[in-house]
Amino acid sequence: MSKMIFGSKAAAGLLALLGTLMGSSERLFAQGQPENWQLGLQESVTPIGHQIHTFHNLLLVIITVIALFVLGLLFVVVMRFNEKASPEPSKTTHNTTLEVLWTVIPIFILIVIAVPSFRLLFAQYSFPQADVTIKAVGNQWYWSYEYPDSSVSFDSVLLEGKDLEEARKAGFNAPRLLAVDNPVVVPVNKVVHVLVTASDVIHNWTVPAFGSKLDGVPGRVTRTWFKAEKTGVYYGQCSELCGIRHAFMPIEVHVVEQPIYDNWLKTVAQDQGKAKAILLQAELGRRGVRQIADVKR
Repeated sequence: MSKMIFGSKAAAGLLALLGTLMGSSERLFAQGQPENWQLGLQESVTPIGHQIHTFHNLLLVIITVIALFVLGLLFVVVMRFNEKASPEPSKTTHNTTLEVLWTVIPIFILIVIAVPSFRLLFAQYSFPQADVTIKAVGNQWYWSYEYPDSSVSFDSVLLEGKDLEEARKAGFNAPRLLAVDNPVVVPVNKVVHVLVTASDVIHNWTVPAFGSKLDGVPGRVTRTWFKAEKTGVYYGQCSELCGIRHAFMPIEVHVVEQPIYDNWLKTVAQDQGKAKAILLQAELGRRGVRQIADVKR
């Protein structure tokens, strides 16, 4: 009886723990950042990201089947063709059927992989008409951003120490090593072109939830694009080893509704404090928290 009670309590505790983990996972995924004990990729919020996830899942199935097949072959060879089970070794030197199979099957597998791979590449490099254009410049060790169509520019630096605590007290989520003082802001469901370059060494502009990952090379401008389908705060990091503080130049992107974006864009150049209050209003609203920031429209 005691074992049954203990078992039921353990099961209930396990279910509660799983529920908590799933709940926290949903909250963190909504904020576009990694989750403790996470399996798989971060939740995707762009068309390119969805294709990357589909391609990743296809490859996972293929490599799992191949690994199990090879493991099975090894087991058969060990069990059937060891010295005890087969004292007289086979002298077979050619087998036409086997040679055809191990040539045709890999070709078929490569075709299955190639088709979605080429489709994804074409989607990544077929740029739709831009609604917003942003220039991202990598520096040691922070990002600089420009909105060429609006003459807006600012530096985006990691929040640390007292600055990080103040941002949390103000109401921002502000995860350690991911939050910045001045985030990128884009409208939801709009095509955003990102022009990426660097001022010193090679950096890399990467936001996993967008499926965006592009080198910033000094003296050269490359570009990528995304279309975020869900409002929220999404984080990334420089993904090219660029010096001693490589791990301390994160990327923070706020995806907001068009009116909020318009309000932020016309405010940020004159009053960054008011612009941050606009973003705080949006973040608190998404999290269902009573809006406490006093923002004059």
